[in-house]
Amino acid sequence: METSLDPPDKLKQQDRMVSHISCNGKTIILIGTAHVSRQSARLVEDTIHEQLPDTVCVELCQTRLASLKDADRWRNMDIVKVIKQKKALLLFINLLLASFQKKMADKFNIKPGQEMINAITAAEKTNALVVPADREIQITLSRVWRGMGMWEKMKLMVSLIFSFGASEDIKEEDIEQMKQEDILQTLLADVKKAHPIIERSLIDERDQFLAEKIRSAPGEKIVAVVGAAHAPGIKRYLAGSERIDLDALNTVPPAGNTGKILKWAIPAAILFLFAAGFLMEGKNAGADMIWIWIAANGIFAGIGAMIALAHPLTIISSIIAAPLTSLNPMIAAGWVAGLVEAFSRKPKVKDLEDIPKDIVSIKGFWHNNVTRILLVVIFTNLGSAIGTWTAVPLMLKLIH
Repeated sequence: METSLDPPDKLKQQDRMVSHISCNGKTIILIGTAHVSRQSARLVEDTIHEQLPDTVCVELCQTRLASLKDADRWRNMDIVKVIKQKKALLLFINLLLASFQKKMADKFNIKPGQEMINAITAAEKTNALVVPADREIQITLSRVWRGMGMWEKMKLMVSLIFSFGASEDIKEEDIEQMKQEDILQTLLADVKKAHPIIERSLIDERDQFLAEKIRSAPGEKIVAVVGAAHAPGIKRYLAGSERIDLDALNTVPPAGNTGKILKWAIPAAILFLFAAGFLMEGKNAGADMIWIWIAANGIFAGIGAMIALAHPLTIISSIIAAPLTSLNPMIAAGWVAGLVEAFSRKPKVKDLEDIPKDIVSIKGFWHNNVTRILLVVIFTNLGSAIGTWTAVPLMLKLIH
């Protein structure tokens, strides 16, 4: 804790950040922090050294804890595997979030997640057990994604992309205000108002998850380091006696029936449209429909690949693949283009090592061979989708 020489207002502020809770015979010291605050980082370290807890719980999942400890984690990433597992968009969102946090941290000369680093270091020095208490980030984002419709997903992506420059306007005094919000909340402030699934999955569900992990952590004295946005909810759930079902919170809901139906219905409708053109208007009209379909899908997918500054072979492959993949629910043009880009400009170790540096700027995303592949996947898929919705009305005009 800060010494008595600190100003009284700062001590009062720190008192608000630290809560002492009795739960199931345990003493829990809950610290609400800002993720890019020097004051928070120092408070965490001082509190652990003063309290000497048995266990330190941190607002990290196992994956993020491993990443925080492994500075060379990017070297082990297999971008081809990411594309094949259909996780390119998820990785892209993760990188956007990391970019936002890193730019703020660089601006104020503090390492991202320094308070978590301090918590882990202090725990190791005091022989306390470190427990990653947060839900896996992939599960959280997947639950958000599965709970949104197509229009909501598009608005989410736009919000994330436009957040790229948001950190430029943040002043140091704003950082303390950010103690009231999760880093994801800050980025999605506009979208979450219209879509309760974001608030529920990002905040309330994680409050429950964190509370149960903290409550069930071993030891009689526990220090829990969490973002201050989660502190009120955690305290509320810790006060309850009912056990929280972590398995339910860890379950990724299946894709909605509407999406499954549309995935097959749209290609079927297009094929039906082709057949109607041939039967109702003759061979020439049917052939014209096919050419409209090929041109619209190919051209827009190619434009998407060009926007991502793809390799010429990738652009050609996207133009060829899009008219076919748009009729195949099991594969997307962006996946084909991404794989071609990965083999045409195979990422080097340096590209993997430079990811943390390159993601802090828009130019860096396009410059790095790894992140460019993600952009190729996203923009080619977007172009192919635009091509589909452009082609359909043009095709319908040929049927009188």
